[in-house]
Amino acid sequence: MAVHFVLEEKDVPEGGRVIVNVQGREIGVYRIGGLFYALYNYCPHQGAPLCEGIVCGTTMPSDVYAYEYGRAGEIVRCPWHGWEFDIKTGRSLVSGRIRARSYPVELRDSKIGIVMKG
Repeated sequence: MAVHFVLEEKDVPEGGRVIVNVQGREIGVYRIGGLFYALYNYCPHQGAPLCEGIVCGTTMPSDVYAYEYGRAGEIVRCPWHGWEFDIKTGRSLVSGRIRARSYPVELRDSKIGIVMKG
């Protein structure tokens, strides 16, 4: 496993994201609650630039005619077709079988590293 240091902690504001290029792949680096997460900038549905979508929350399970909004800042919505993915895991909110590729993030001396195979 290789760690590619791409940013400083200060480069990614809380609740924000920065898209970087690592070995020819665009990867979105997100900061949620002081922790960092990385997603491949590619929607598994039809290849949209996923990380350019809005960061939002989603509706939560609730009673009939009741709409509860939650998970604010933890979801990215595909800019082409609105598919929603959990930034922390890459999992689709619709199907557990669909997921955006995510990468482990390593923090060392205030530097953010993306962990990739090979």
